[in-house]
Amino acid sequence: MTLVLGIESSCDETAAALVDGNRRIVAQRIASQDEEHAPFGGVVPEIAARAHAERLAPMIAGVLEDAGVTLDDCDAIAATAGPGLIGGVMVGLVSAKALAMASDTPLIAINHLEGHALSPRLADAELAFPYALLLVSGGHCQILRVDGVGRYRRLATTIDDALGEAFDKTAKILGLGFPGGPAVERLAATGDAKAVPLPRPMVGSGEPHFSFAGLKSAVMRAHESGKYAPEDIAASFQQAAVDCVIDRLRIALAAMGPVETLVVAGGVAANATVRYALETLAGEHSMRFTAPPPRLCTDNAAMIAWAGVERLQMDGFAPDPLDISARPRWPLDPEAEPVRGAGVKA
Repeated sequence: MTLVLGIESSCDETAAALVDGNRRIVAQRIASQDEEHAPFGGVVPEIAARAHAERLAPMIAGVLEDAGVTLDDCDAIAATAGPGLIGGVMVGLVSAKALAMASDTPLIAINHLEGHALSPRLADAELAFPYALLLVSGGHCQILRVDGVGRYRRLATTIDDALGEAFDKTAKILGLGFPGGPAVERLAATGDAKAVPLPRPMVGSGEPHFSFAGLKSAVMRAHESGKYAPEDIAASFQQAAVDCVIDRLRIALAAMGPVETLVVAGGVAANATVRYALETLAGEHSMRFTAPPPRLCTDNAAMIAWAGVERLQMDGFAPDPLDISARPRWPLDPEAEPVRGAGVKA
């Protein structure tokens, strides 16, 4: 039975997990840094990297103990090698290198985005390639066609901010604390989604790319006007964001070619309103809809371990060299055309 140790440290979640070839999460531990970053209203890279360095080694030892195994029982060690906050990524990758060298175990350097892209297959054994993927998180907002492990075609990306970032900024504007996405969703449930006139950036354009910077600015103006209740701003923002996502997906699906399943992954995939809208869209296109459970949507090591399992089982698998570098940016589709105005965020 294939068994892979996964390590995740790309942002503010320190995580380790063991996953086997039967899609079983054998053991998993996650340490949140919410308390450390809450006073700043967002993630501070230096604080995040220090927390990873303090917590990761005992966390890995704890996961192995929980499972009753040793490193010698692992077929590979998979670690996020990018993209992400470079300090945190380096902590996880260097730790994985040291463990791989000490135990003579293959190292697999995982693209964090690939971890999200393949995470639905960990939860859904019936999910086969190809599928349409909406990848939405605090740092990324993309639409991709997933044809197989390592085979990704990007059809859309954000030209400025990611959807998760827009949720977090809205939470900060409304004084809801950090992390912002769940707080906005909770407040929006009590508000009127039609109360605040907010823009739908890019809706109606012929290209499928996203833009959320203007929506964030409109939320700020609505709040500063004093005309609207916070719950109505939250609900109106969430609805505007959903409208943008659905409109962009309609265009991307038309250009994607035949796929049977629509998949969402990433931190924003835990939002129930977003999921419902996507499930409705999938039904309109006679597609199946699937999403990982919320615990696999936010950053976690189980998805990294599972991506390692998928790569380990590929024909011609070769471990990554121990001198592989951490990468702050690492596109899933390096052949994708640059998006006008997107800069390095594309």
